[in-house]
Amino acid sequence: MVVATRYAKSLLQLAIEKGQLEKVYADMQLVESVCEGNREFTNFLNSPIIKTDKKVAVIKEVFAGKVSDITAGFLTILAQKRRELYMKHIATEFVAQYKQYKNILTAVITSAVGIDKTVKAKVLELVKQTTSGEVELVEKVDKDLIGGFILTIGDKQVDASVSRKLNDLRKTFSVN
Repeated sequence: MVVATRYAKSLLQLAIEKGQLEKVYADMQLVESVCEGNREFTNFLNSPIIKTDKKVAVIKEVFAGKVSDITAGFLTILAQKRRELYMKHIATEFVAQYKQYKNILTAVITSAVGIDKTVKAKVLELVKQTTSGEVELVEKVDKDLIGGFILTIGDKQVDASVSRKLNDLRKTFSVN
């Protein structure tokens, strides 16, 4: 989404310029989680019936004392420019641009029951050996995998799940 990319890039540059990149990053993670976790808030922002001044007041109230002055000002400008419906997309794009700026790679490991700390540390160590920069490991649980794991690093994926192996067996048997 071009609008989200441009606004996120502008906010990133402003945060770097003001020396508050880490604080704004934390703020945008909060904005993203609020938008994802609260459907009423998102519907409120997307409503064409509600006037801009009311949206600005609610945004200020929701994030008052929780975000930096830069982020609060940015969110107010979004509402005044009638771009509040892109708030979640801008926050998501900001997080992605921050990680790219900081050379942070996100690796996602999906397993059927979750992994313990030792396995997580080993996976993190293996991923760090194959890439340059910092690695962030995100853990997800998907009971449909039955067992094993799926490791996704950028656009690469290693699927060592039991469900994948069962599907491969089904295909082999259906061919024979």
